[in-house]
Amino acid sequence: MSQEHAAANPAPAGLVALAMACFTFYAMHTGKVDPSAGVLLGIWLLGGFVIQLIVGVMELNHGNVLGGNVFTFFAAFFMLVTGLELIFKFFAAQNGWTIDPRIDGWAWLPLAIALLTWTPGYFKSPLSLIIAVLLLDIAVPVIALMDLGILSREWHAVSGNSLGIAGIFALYTAWGVVLNTHFGKTVIPLGAPFIKENQASVSK
Repeated sequence: MSQEHAAANPAPAGLVALAMACFTFYAMHTGKVDPSAGVLLGIWLLGGFVIQLIVGVMELNHGNVLGGNVFTFFAAFFMLVTGLELIFKFFAAQNGWTIDPRIDGWAWLPLAIALLTWTPGYFKSPLSLIIAVLLLDIAVPVIALMDLGILSREWHAVSGNSLGIAGIFALYTAWGVVLNTHFGKTVIPLGAPFIKENQASVSK
C-alpha cells in the first residue's frame, strides 16, 4: 500500500549550491585564490546548475512563483552559463583568443534588475534569507557594472565580500529550514520576516 506524503521543501539544497557559488566567487574576487582557479570553479558551477534547476522546477510545482523563478534563472545564468564561460575563458587565455567581455555586463544587467525588482517578494521570508538576498542585490549589479567597464575592478572587494557574507546567510537559512522542519519546532531561529502573512493578506 502506498503512503501519501507531502513533497519536501527543496530550497535548502538550492541555498547550499548558492552558498558554494558565493564562497568561491568571494575567493576569486578578493584574491584568495589565483585566477587560474577559474576553470575549476567552472566545473563546480556546473554541479550547482544541476541542483538549482531541480530546486527551481520543484519550487514552481509547489506553487512558489518567486523562489521557483529565481532558482531557475540562477541555475541557467549564474551556474550553467557562468560555469561554461569560465572554462571557455581558460582555454581562450591559453590560446590567445581575443574576447570582448563587455557582453557579460549586458547579460548580467537584466539579471541584476530582475533580482532587485523581485526583492520585495522576499520580505515575507525569514530575516536570514532577506539579508542574503539584499547582499546579492549589492553584488550582482556591481558585477554587471564592472563587466560593462563602468566600475573599476577595485569594486571586486565590494562584490566579493557581499557574496561571501550572502553565502553565510544562505547556509544559515538552509541549516534552519532543514533542522526546524525535521524536528517540527524552532531549533535554529531564522528571524521574523519584514512582512508577516496576516499583514500581506490585509494589504491585498
